[in-house]
Amino acid sequence: MEKYELQKLRELPIEGVAERLGLTVKTHRCLCPFHNDHEPSLSFKVSKNTYRCYVCGASGGPIDLVMRYLNKDFIDACRWLADEHNVILASGVGGQESGAGKREVAFAPQRYGRFFERPWLSAEARRFLYDERRIDPRVVRWCRLTSWKDKQGVSWLQTPYYDREGNLIGIQNRNLIKGAKPRFRFPSGSQCNLYNQPVLNRLRPGETLFIAEGCSDCWSLLSAGCKAIAIPSATLLGKKDVEILTTLNSQLSIRFEMWPDNDAPGERLFLQLKKVLPDLVRHQLPPDCKDFSDYYLSARTQP
Repeated sequence: MEKYELQKLRELPIEGVAERLGLTVKTHRCLCPFHNDHEPSLSFKVSKNTYRCYVCGASGGPIDLVMRYLNKDFIDACRWLADEHNVILASGVGGQESGAGKREVAFAPQRYGRFFERPWLSAEARRFLYDERRIDPRVVRWCRLTSWKDKQGVSWLQTPYYDREGNLIGIQNRNLIKGAKPRFRFPSGSQCNLYNQPVLNRLRPGETLFIAEGCSDCWSLLSAGCKAIAIPSATLLGKKDVEILTTLNSQLSIRFEMWPDNDAPGERLFLQLKKVLPDLVRHQLPPDCKDFSDYYLSARTQP
């Protein structure tokens, strides 16, 4: 595993990693899971991206926290972090195609582009998209979702990422077996940042654009008749994404709206976006809905 890949994982916000593990972080502290703690003694230092318990002495960074909390070795902790935070690695540690011994690998769109010319959905993919997620078939066609099966017969959903000009820049492969690891795989060099960029070309001045967290929420918003894009993860708001959004705002005076996920990372993403898009409108999900996909499904199943 390359040093720059490890750095990606070490730079994941420590408090966000803790919350993904199920810890409740308030004012940079939480109950320490490594001893019988009754008062929050585990402290997070955001400036150094570290944690430390001043009672039992547990300390470290994001990888150390995952190793100790989940009782995983170093490699498995890296796999977990890459998978849970949708981090794209060039090497195979996070479940991606192997690129060991290489530096940043360029994405090869000519190798994968043909898969999306005539999309094909396996029975598992159709069940996931149409039965479980209730996604509109027109959205599936617009997003060019397709599927494939690996040598073990496991079905994967392929989600292509295009830039605003319609160039293929990355692919996300999602394992359709519930609970299977890795959950995601990415071809080397994939740039899976801002999702559904081609919709930006259809925006008119003053129109509303929804920002979702993850592809699934974006598909649900599109199925509900909204124009939407997605940030791949609450921990992955990149500089390029910010530039696209701020430029769009200044050129077309777009009205940005968002349904943040009902968790701490979702709240953090909203606050990050609010800093660069001060007029961002927030919609509150019902308490029993963890994200917009849940809300969309609940609305679809009501009599």
